[in-house]
Amino acid sequence: MPPLADLVPIAALLVLLATAYRHPSGRVEALIAVAMSAVTLASGTLSLDEAWATVCYLGPVVAFLATILVVADVCARAGLFRAAAQVVRDGSRGRSVRLLGGVFVLAAAVTAVLSLDATVVLLTPVVVGAAAGLGTSTRPGAYACLRMANSASLLLPVSNLTNLLAMPHLGLTFGGFALVMAPVLAAVLVVEYAVLRIAFRRDLAARPAPHEGSAPSHDVALPRVPLVVVALMLVGFAALSPLGVEPFWVSGVAAVVLALWARRSGLQTVRDAVHAAHPSFALFVLGLGVVVAALSSGFLGDRVADLLPDSTSYGALLVIAVVATVLANLLTNLSATLLVVPLLAPLGAPAVLAALLGLNIGSGLTYTGSLANLLWRRALVRLGEPPSLGEFHRLSLVATPLTLVAAVSMLALVT
Repeated sequence: MPPLADLVPIAALLVLLATAYRHPSGRVEALIAVAMSAVTLASGTLSLDEAWATVCYLGPVVAFLATILVVADVCARAGLFRAAAQVVRDGSRGRSVRLLGGVFVLAAAVTAVLSLDATVVLLTPVVVGAAAGLGTSTRPGAYACLRMANSASLLLPVSNLTNLLAMPHLGLTFGGFALVMAPVLAAVLVVEYAVLRIAFRRDLAARPAPHEGSAPSHDVALPRVPLVVVALMLVGFAALSPLGVEPFWVSGVAAVVLALWARRSGLQTVRDAVHAAHPSFALFVLGLGVVVAALSSGFLGDRVADLLPDSTSYGALLVIAVVATVLANLLTNLSATLLVVPLLAPLGAPAVLAALLGLNIGSGLTYTGSLANLLWRRALVRLGEPPSLGEFHRLSLVATPLTLVAAVSMLALVT
């Protein structure tokens, strides 16, 4: 049994996880994060210096999160997602299989460039609307968005906060990370698409039947300014990473440029931009980091370290990915990253990358694996398309293990 002092950060973590799942107002979220951090520090399991070091470590990641959310919000207000979905819809020519393929690629691209939250919150409603307008089932496209939100977040350091948290332990540049993970993602995409095609074969074979009362679709032009700024942002990530420039500087510039353009265009006010940055969630992530740091330095860190292998053979990489998957679904992938990645850093980049496979792909196993899963469900409920709990887990229990094995196998080949 853990010492009494170690029970305090465990209780604090449970409160934070419950808060994340309930998703209260921003003020409540921030207050709980501050309170749980204070309680953890008062328990003596973490010193003020250690807590400050954790905040400094998380600072650049939190700054990136806030700025990329502003970028994604402006893109959504400008109609970038609707225009992209329109291209996919037109290219499908009313055929469900083509629509799924287009949505699959689009969701992977949005996840890679604008992070998984943009896919589940901003793209999913557009995809569901496009499918409904064509009279095809909304389920294949909706699940394609969910699966890609987790699995396609492997490609770039900026695709998922888990990747950014791991970057200091990898010794890779932005481009170096992408080069290693590109073949891994290719293997992942093949498996994920095959599973979706088989799982939704009846929906894809059904003849289109337009919904009664569905609003006619209106063509939306691709907004040039957001498209150009996002493209330049990607170039900036790749070009400045070898110089040691943190991604948040690049996304920060992009956010400012787009926010000024959106304000001038009447799309977004200053208050909208601040709201889009979700400062309360940024504070929540910092509080979560402090609590997990206390757990890592106590008995939980020791127990997890005992489970991890001490080599990077194929079998060891598979074990690492599985352990990371279990931790992600118990603690959420963000908490699990803070716990497991520092423990694996001494083994080198292959071990940390294997953990990211479990933290990203593996987080799609259950609703509790990633906050993105819960946000996706909430988005569908608001659209009047609540997903079936049984269907979610039937699909994830097949797709996640198959995809994880394929990803680990490819990683073992390229590292």
